[in-house]
Amino acid sequence: MNSEKSQRIGNGHGEKVKGGVRKKSGHAHRKSLNDSLEGEVKAFLIDEGQLHTYDDLTKVNPVTPTTVLKCLQARYRAKVFYTHAGCTLVALNPFQPVPDLYSLDVMKEYHCAPQPQESKPHIFIVAEEAYRNVQGQVEPVNQSLVVSGESGAGKTWTSRCLMKYYATVAASSSLLKSQDTVERIEKRVLDSNPIMEAFGNACTLRNSNSSRFGKYIQLQLNRSQLLVGASVQTYLLEKTRVAGQPANERNFHIFYQMMTGGSDEQRKEWKMSHDQHFAWLPNAEKTLEEDCFDETVEAMVHLGINAEKQGHMFRILAGLLQLGNVTFCSATDESQPCDLEEKSKDFMQRCASLLCVPVEELQTCLRVRTLRAGKQSALFKPCSLADCSVRRDCLAKVIYAQLFEWLVTFINDSICADNSTWCNFIGLLDVYGFECFQFNNLEQLCINYANEKLQQHFVAHYLKAQQEEYVSEGLEWSFVKYQDNQGCLDLIEGIPTGVFSLLNEECLLNRASDAKQFRVRLEKELSDNGSMSWDKFSKQPHFTVAHYAGKVSYQIEGMMEKNKDPVPPELIHLLKKSENPLLHQLFADRDPVGQGTRGLRQVVTVVSKFKNSLESLMKILHSTTPHYTRCIKPNTDCRPLTFKKEEVIMQLEACGIVETIHISAAGFPIRIPYTSFTQRYGLISNLTWFSQGAGEQGLEADNKDALGSAVADILRVVFSHSLDASRHIDNETRSSLVHCGRTKVFLTNSMLELLEEHRNRVCSQRAFSIQCCWRRHKQRRRHAMRRAVTLIQAVVRSWLVRRAVRRCHRAAIVLQRSWRKWRALMDALAEAELDDAEDLQEAMPPELDPILRARGSVQLSNIQEPVMVRGWPMGLALASAPTITVSMTATGFQKMISVMACLNGHCFRSGEYKVETNQFKQGVASIRAQPRGSIKLHYQRSPLLYADLHPNHKRDGVTGLNQILLEST
Repeated sequence: MNSEKSQRIGNGHGEKVKGGVRKKSGHAHRKSLNDSLEGEVKAFLIDEGQLHTYDDLTKVNPVTPTTVLKCLQARYRAKVFYTHAGCTLVALNPFQPVPDLYSLDVMKEYHCAPQPQESKPHIFIVAEEAYRNVQGQVEPVNQSLVVSGESGAGKTWTSRCLMKYYATVAASSSLLKSQDTVERIEKRVLDSNPIMEAFGNACTLRNSNSSRFGKYIQLQLNRSQLLVGASVQTYLLEKTRVAGQPANERNFHIFYQMMTGGSDEQRKEWKMSHDQHFAWLPNAEKTLEEDCFDETVEAMVHLGINAEKQGHMFRILAGLLQLGNVTFCSATDESQPCDLEEKSKDFMQRCASLLCVPVEELQTCLRVRTLRAGKQSALFKPCSLADCSVRRDCLAKVIYAQLFEWLVTFINDSICADNSTWCNFIGLLDVYGFECFQFNNLEQLCINYANEKLQQHFVAHYLKAQQEEYVSEGLEWSFVKYQDNQGCLDLIEGIPTGVFSLLNEECLLNRASDAKQFRVRLEKELSDNGSMSWDKFSKQPHFTVAHYAGKVSYQIEGMMEKNKDPVPPELIHLLKKSENPLLHQLFADRDPVGQGTRGLRQVVTVVSKFKNSLESLMKILHSTTPHYTRCIKPNTDCRPLTFKKEEVIMQLEACGIVETIHISAAGFPIRIPYTSFTQRYGLISNLTWFSQGAGEQGLEADNKDALGSAVADILRVVFSHSLDASRHIDNETRSSLVHCGRTKVFLTNSMLELLEEHRNRVCSQRAFSIQCCWRRHKQRRRHAMRRAVTLIQAVVRSWLVRRAVRRCHRAAIVLQRSWRKWRALMDALAEAELDDAEDLQEAMPPELDPILRARGSVQLSNIQEPVMVRGWPMGLALASAPTITVSMTATGFQKMISVMACLNGHCFRSGEYKVETNQFKQGVASIRAQPRGSIKLHYQRSPLLYADLHPNHKRDGVTGLNQILLEST
């Protein structure tokens, strides 16, 4: 862990624990411990060096308080602070930072573990088990984590770690939502902690961060088991701490945070100077790590409490501190109201200014009582000096209680998800620890009553219900004795003769409270109850209740007034007139206590509200799957790594840890109905006949046998596949792992792990088969698509080829037509020239035709008899004889340039040819006349491909079209 605050397992709830509750039996416990160490567990304690290796106390043999104590002590010395005790996790408070015990890596390790139960005991195992139950939809799906223990045992810190775990593993795995949304949900849920602790926790004698209220936090999960919101339910805020703190204890953290963290400008706005002392802030010089004002303000900002609302809130709190400095003195005239002390006038002015109420009306409300008698006009009666202080304290308590309630409502509105977005929840219960002060009153009675209800829930759910169910299901079972606290609950909440019922009746009577008279009535009504006793020699009226954790004596004086919790109507009317928007909102809808038709006040007492809220909490717990964590306080002085056996053994006996270990070691902690068992594990034996409709009709006589045989088939398959060379499961081992009752299957944790392992293996095999079929189907589809694409491509390509061939065919026809026309023209010219050849040899040549003049003339000297030619292609003439002298006559500048470009070859550059122009001085004859016979052309490609070939003097002949034309020459 990164800081002392985040590393400490517990500074959970802390209260003063004094008196003789545990002192009376201290010597007896020491004697019994020493006797048992030497007697019944001597063999067990021979190898004490191995005691710290027992991760589960059910492995201890024999199971006695001493052996359990020695194991816990050995593990605590080895700095191992978590130990399993059957279905319960035992957490020892080290009272010092433990590095890397709650880091992010540890969270991921337990979250990703295939079997977290096989890992070292940790609070994250309990959290992960509850989370996987929600994922597996194991009935009941909703889960509750009950964290119990004495004050200062570490409940608050444990609850904080659980919230951090779920905010990490249930939000960081989200892939469907944006990271900003995930961080917003996680941040808001976690930011509710510092705000609730600042306004609801205080430093006590035994704990620096004691929760002075109970809370049940519901972490809301959607169908994908992702965290989408949360809600907070609170119970019985100790508002009396605002106006009065026990000796050496402090007020709520928020006041000290304002004192140490407020800036100069803020303190000026709050009218709070640095040197001012406040009567309601004792031990202000003591600095705690919880006094972090900036962290609280930052959390408020993240939850949506803007600066304006923060300003109104802090002004109200500052006004309460100023109100605490207001004191009164008796007036000289008894008919006049009490006077303010001279130094209190300034405090009264500051308080009225901060609360935004008229100072005159505030003074009047605190010093004068308004009386109404029927329809008569109101009467004003001055209050006594004691009444003035009571009304002052009442004003502070009602304002702070309303402010705390508004804050809880605002937090719920900020972090709670819509009902349509979440379907399951995991509840975290963090309540006050068992309290035993030197002087105990109504608050301690309610707190201890809540602890009695939680202990009774544990007893009823586990110790009692499991054993009774074993017998009803046909298991051979010998009952384990345990301490049942039902008698104590009947004493407190019984109707009509319980302590709460009698207290409410006394408060409803329109008469002054009388402690002695109420004590007499308690003795009369409850004298036959063994859980209540009285000290006849005590001067103060009181009664003693034997709780599961010990006897506690409660003072009757002032209990009725606290139960009534009266708020003078004039105070409510005054607060409704406040110009502070937040303070006005807190009391706008609140009506002062009225009167009934017969003059009886319609009072809703404190114990009635607390009892109703606790009953609703118990209904939620009974509808969920509970997971218990018992926090143990090793010593009362909060000293690190100090283990006091007397303190620990009393806590173990009080919460029934030893009995729990007995039942867990000999019994079956997991019970699954046949219907649910076959639904979840039926696939192991290929069970297909079972339908959901049959399961919903219940286990009737005609299908009990069928379900039993189906369960037997499943178990037989599991055991048959679990046999290997190194492991043999005989009948005795099977009976210790699983038992089939009349309607349920009873399992141990190891058997459940075996079933889940086999089910996961079968699911993996079937998933693999499904994947194979799907991949084969996809491969076939891909092959068919590839064939279709290939066919389409072949058709398109054939069409493109046919189109190209048709275009080439048309082009060839055009070329052939043009070639034939040119051949016909050349043949015609050649015949015309042959007809005029003899005449041209004797006479001067006539004027040449313009076409022939344009074609030019040459004279070839290698012919035996000179022949005058016309229109002979220059390339053909050059190719006929490589050593001839050529004389050429041409007309036109462009023609000359073209001919010269054709003759600019390698053979001319080497001097083997000579070109001369004759200007038609001699007659010309056509070379076309020389061949006799027809010339046939055989070619596969277009003749145009050979039109640009030059003659090569290094070869014996010519190639291409010229060679074809000269084959017959």
